[in-house]
Amino acid sequence: MSGVIVDSAIYRDGRRTDGPADLSDALAEARAEGNAFLWVGLHEPTENEFELVSGEFGMHPLAVEDSLKAHQRPKLEVYDDSLFMVLKPVVYDSERDTVSSGELMVFVGDSFVVTIRHGEGAPLHAVRQRLESEPQVLKHGPTAVLYAVSDAVVDHYLDVGSELQIDLEELESQVFSPTEGGSGRRREAGDQPAAERIYTFKRQVLEFRRAAGPLAAPISRLTRSGVPFVQERSQPFFRDVDDHLTRVNEQVEGLDRLLSDILSAHLAQMGVRQNDDMRKISAWAAMAAVPTLLAGIWGMNFQHMPELGQVWGYPGALVLMVSAVTFLHRLFKRNGWL
Repeated sequence: MSGVIVDSAIYRDGRRTDGPADLSDALAEARAEGNAFLWVGLHEPTENEFELVSGEFGMHPLAVEDSLKAHQRPKLEVYDDSLFMVLKPVVYDSERDTVSSGELMVFVGDSFVVTIRHGEGAPLHAVRQRLESEPQVLKHGPTAVLYAVSDAVVDHYLDVGSELQIDLEELESQVFSPTEGGSGRRREAGDQPAAERIYTFKRQVLEFRRAAGPLAAPISRLTRSGVPFVQERSQPFFRDVDDHLTRVNEQVEGLDRLLSDILSAHLAQMGVRQNDDMRKISAWAAMAAVPTLLAGIWGMNFQHMPELGQVWGYPGALVLMVSAVTFLHRLFKRNGWL
């Protein structure tokens, strides 16, 4: 269990104190004092390992099952002995420009908090350190931990959203650059076509949306009264988290819409370029057809062909061909076909 339990401590009046190593004894001590609570942090426990913890805290079997599967949507469930909340922290990899999500489960009871982390994106260590430096916040008990964890996850959403916005602006400038997809640009080995880059970016935004979108309902519920194991006076703090999350979801919606618009504009741009290429091909074909036609006429082996006996016939035919091609070239150039 020592490898599964990342941290465990009893907090009295907002300050960390030593307690019994046995979870049952530590929980009984926290409940007996009234102004204390136990915070246990776990990292990817197995079923057998978590069974020992869930048995001590009397967790509901359905919540225990959800904690072990680690493929849950963000949600908030209320059981008789505890409150169960699922959050999905996100991680942005700036080198590969990818978004990945982890999972974070929080059990809140009358005198305990149990946090379970799956993946590497949960900011629990930083949250615990920040709360321990602010005992005036931590003294509000398990509710303070639930608020701090939610606030940290949503604030990181804002950072990821800003990074995605920067990447989208770069993608937009690349897609609509004058040389993108044109003959003047040589695609390097490994370069993705513009449409593929847009779809790849869209998948990153979708991963972000799966994390942030479903969290709106649980956070909104925490802003209202009547939620067990949550202090009534904490509602303004959860409203602040809800405001930030609303901003994040609006940003995600904006990114998704803009990506769809960029894709549509890119496809239209490609159609225009293809039409332009076809005009150029048609113009060159028309210019090549004139001398071919004239050469074909004078190349017919009939006895009574005009100018066959004239000295100036061959030079005159060449001049006529050059004049016709020059006229067509200027005409097509003026009309924008070349």
